[in-house]
Amino acid sequence: MTRDFPAAYQAGEGSALALDRDFYTRIAGAERELAESFVIPIRTGRAWHVAAGQVFRIVAPEGPQVGDLNIWNRHNPRERLWASRTRQLQAAHVTVFDRLWSTLPFLRPLVTITADALAGYGVDEYGGRVHDLLGTRCDPYVNRLLTGEDFDHCCHSNLVRAVAPFGLTEFDVHDVLNVFQCTGLNHADRYFMRDCPAKPGDYLEFFAEQDLLCALSTCPGGDLSVPLWGPEARDPLDVCRPLAVEVYDLAGGTLDGWAPPRSPEYRGAHGMKQPTPPWGEA
Repeated sequence: MTRDFPAAYQAGEGSALALDRDFYTRIAGAERELAESFVIPIRTGRAWHVAAGQVFRIVAPEGPQVGDLNIWNRHNPRERLWASRTRQLQAAHVTVFDRLWSTLPFLRPLVTITADALAGYGVDEYGGRVHDLLGTRCDPYVNRLLTGEDFDHCCHSNLVRAVAPFGLTEFDVHDVLNVFQCTGLNHADRYFMRDCPAKPGDYLEFFAEQDLLCALSTCPGGDLSVPLWGPEARDPLDVCRPLAVEVYDLAGGTLDGWAPPRSPEYRGAHGMKQPTPPWGEA
């Protein structure tokens, strides 16, 4: 058996990684009122706003289905989900009390996960876990590379279409959180995707730490029970299902004492100094 080794990034007392679990547990159990809800049909995408201090859920209403999630700061889309740093600061597969972190130079939580119906899935016999930051979205470029065919409903394309009405483009779409997706690394250290274990009504819930623009694609691979590439690949249309989104306002008083997180106050300018012009010399 392979020996375990401590995580590189660990929470020091008072650091941004030292989460107030009592606060987020209170959010998970707080009274709330539904502010918005909608269903995203198969092989499509949709974007929506979430205000700081709201909670939103991604729900599998009809059973297993993978969703690819992008998140931006609503007011500045250059601040967006940073999947690789989140893997380092939290985990490669996330669940309750994990946070999704934003890109440099912002580096602050976008959301904190407050509830997860699949939290008990754990690690399966293949080493698979759910809610994946290991991989990224399917895209038409890889599809063309592997199959020689064009397909316009990969998650990347679904997200591109979803954010276009909000003034964003393909260049703003980024690495995703694969909601409900079960993945891992095999003995050859290669990425694998297993059948989605979600059941009807399962959900993943987030607390918005900032004003957000979110976008979600219902993956054209559906529940990933059908190979997408290789000799046994076929169109998995019959295993595609919709996903739902619910946005909630929390009861008054729930967020007393809370404030949106701030970025680290680095002011080093990366060691660069403005040269003194000739006319500025003594």
